[in-house]
Amino acid sequence: MRKNRASGISAGGPERISSEDNGLYSFQYEPRRDAWNLLERTACLLTFVLIKLNGKCQSSDSADKNFTATNARCRHILTNGNERWAGVEQVRDSGAPWVSWVLLVVCFMLAVPASVPETASPASAPAQVEAEPEETDMPVVALTFDDGPRFSTTGRLLDELALREVPATFFLLGHRIPGNEDLVRRMAAEGHQIGVHTYDHVEVTGLSREDFDLQVGKTRSLLLDILGEGEFWLRPPYGITDEAARQWADSPIVLWSVDPEDWKDDDVGRIVAGVVEHVQDGDIILMHDLYGSSVDAAVQIVDTLLGKGYCFVTVEDLLARNGIEAQDGVIYRSGRK
Repeated sequence: MRKNRASGISAGGPERISSEDNGLYSFQYEPRRDAWNLLERTACLLTFVLIKLNGKCQSSDSADKNFTATNARCRHILTNGNERWAGVEQVRDSGAPWVSWVLLVVCFMLAVPASVPETASPASAPAQVEAEPEETDMPVVALTFDDGPRFSTTGRLLDELALREVPATFFLLGHRIPGNEDLVRRMAAEGHQIGVHTYDHVEVTGLSREDFDLQVGKTRSLLLDILGEGEFWLRPPYGITDEAARQWADSPIVLWSVDPEDWKDDDVGRIVAGVVEHVQDGDIILMHDLYGSSVDAAVQIVDTLLGKGYCFVTVEDLLARNGIEAQDGVIYRSGRK
C-alpha cells in the first residue's frame, strides 16, 4: 500500500491516525476488522438487553440508582461483606437465564478475533490501575421490624429489601413462626439479622424463670430447629424490661431510638415523616412488618435515606461499626456510644 506523505492519504484508503513520525499508534483502515467490531458490539448489546429483560424482580429506576450508588459502598461495613448478598442475587436474577448466558458466551467469542490481523499496536501503553474507592463517612442506621413473620407483608418486604440490597433486623414472635419457616430461612439466606420478640408478645417483667423460658427460650428453640445455628438477640415487647429479664436474656437486648408508631394508623406519609425528619447517624428504627402500610412506608423510607447517602446495616453490624462490643443483658437503644 502506497502512501502520499504530502496529503496523508494512502492509495488504498484513508488513514485513521497518522502518527508514524510522532511515535504514537498507527492504524490502517481495515474493513474486515470494522465489520468484526460492529458484530461484537451488537452481540454484547443484545446480551445486556436480554439479561435485563429476563430478570424476575424489576425494580424502579430510583431504587436501582440508589442501591447502586449508595448501598454498594456500604458493604465494607457488613460483617460478612459481599457474601451476605449471595441469596439476594438469586432473587434478582431469574427468568430464562440460559438465553442470556448463551449470548454472553457468543459475545466473548466475538471479542477474541482469531484470524483478523492487527496492523499496528501501541508502542508502550502504561498499565492502568483502577483506583480503590475511598471510604466515606456515611451515616449508618439499622432498620428493625417486630411482630412477624406474616406471609403476605413480610414476603413483600423481603422482596423490596432484596431489590435494594438493604439488610434489616427482624424480631419474631414464636407463635407466628410455624407455617412461615420458609420466610425465616429466606431472612437468614439474604443476610438479615433475626431476633426474638417472645412467643406471645407478652411483657417480660414479673415473669417467673419458667415463664420467661417459655416465651424467649421456646422461640429460640424454634429458630434453631429451622436454621441450625444462630444468636437470636432479644427485643422485649413494649420495650419494657427488668433486672431479672436482663439476667435471663442470654443475649444483648435491643430497643430503639426512632419510633414512627406505624401501628397507630395506615397513614404512610405520617410514618415516613416520623423517620426521615428525625433520623440520625447510629439510630435504630422501629417498625412492624404486620401491616401493608408499614411495608409501603418502609420502602419510601429506604429510598429516601439511600438518596441522602445513608447506609443500612443490621443491629449487630451497627454496633460493631461503632466499636461497641455487644454484651448479654445490656440494653442498646442506638449504635452510638
